[in-house]
Amino acid sequence: MQKFFSKRANTLLLIFVINFLAGCGYTTQSLLPPSFKTIYVDNFKNSINVADEQSNIRMYRGYLPGMETNITRAVRDRFLLDGNLKVATEEHADIILRAELIDYRRDVMKYDINNNVEEYRVKLIVNMTLEDTKTGKVVWEEKGFAGETIYDTQGQYVKSEDSAVTDTIADLARRIVERTIEAW
Repeated sequence: MQKFFSKRANTLLLIFVINFLAGCGYTTQSLLPPSFKTIYVDNFKNSINVADEQSNIRMYRGYLPGMETNITRAVRDRFLLDGNLKVATEEHADIILRAELIDYRRDVMKYDINNNVEEYRVKLIVNMTLEDTKTGKVVWEEKGFAGETIYDTQGQYVKSEDSAVTDTIADLARRIVERTIEAW
């Protein structure tokens, strides 16, 4: 009986060692072509027309002044944090990220029994292109790319809209960097 358990323990140990040595395939390295070492993040453009009618449910588009500047800064900072691409001037960059803010949405997610809003979703939507400066070709293009955050207006996890917008900008910046670095 003891031989059976020691054989089983040895087998389990061998399986563990093989799996450990094989790894799971995850890497923190970039999937970028080796020729792309630097990036220029162009200033995001504000293309939201706040007077543009949407529908009977959502009469006008929302916007907070300076949001495109905050997004640009957050994306540049996120590239610096990531470290796979060095942020450079337009003249010295291998690739250029160009983007426009096309929508800011604040949608109701949940009401309480008295029909008061308990939860909102804030969503920032951008169109963007990544261009190769050497060839002038578009590497990829994304339309309707979004970052979002859900926040509570009541209860233990209450958050202000400004705080939710800050979190949404951070989420959008993270997703943009991931799209640039990983999704080829």
